[in-house]
Amino acid sequence: MTKLRVAGIGAAAVAALSLTACSSSDTGSSTSMTPSSPMAAPAADGVTTNADVFGPACSRLPQGSAPGSLDSMGPQPVASAASTNPLLTKLVAAVKATNLVDTLNSQEAVTVFAPADPAFAALGDAKFAELASKPAELAPILQYHVVGKRYDAAGLAAAGSVDTLNSAGGPVKIEGSGENLTVNGAKVLCGNIPTKNATVFVIDKVLTPGTNK
Repeated sequence: MTKLRVAGIGAAAVAALSLTACSSSDTGSSTSMTPSSPMAAPAADGVTTNADVFGPACSRLPQGSAPGSLDSMGPQPVASAASTNPLLTKLVAAVKATNLVDTLNSQEAVTVFAPADPAFAALGDAKFAELASKPAELAPILQYHVVGKRYDAAGLAAAGSVDTLNSAGGPVKIEGSGENLTVNGAKVLCGNIPTKNATVFVIDKVLTPGTNK
């Protein structure tokens, strides 16, 4: 994939993050909404479908074709998809603050680890506002949540660790599998979420670059 500019990469990370709020709803989609086992063999291209989505928070996504639902997000590029996701409002705000929406949407194939709103809330409103006002400091953090290759849950488990767009931050460690998959210790709340150009994993923590070196 074409490498992003540093700022663009950061946006891609955030946008991607915001993009994928999890959802395992039973709706009138042509694709089965019943999650399949994330232990299935890795998809060669990391592309998933609604049937592959799993995790305890997926049921919180809108149902049917409503904005933020799986059916609605799937055809959209990740940043646009995330902007409708009720689980990722903080992430979306960060992406918009850095003007990286277009950069993220233009990527061909990425994996996004998207912190849910409570993960950002744990930082505190003051810290979040500070980061949002300093794009240069926010970019490396966002980059650390985006992988320049598309993986599904089985592919991540098989890899064991993956490099992010923030190469200086070190690799992200993947442990466990299926419902017990973790990303640098963060639990997957809703994984294998498909968008047009990314596979998204909503997680319960904001990842910190350099903590897994």
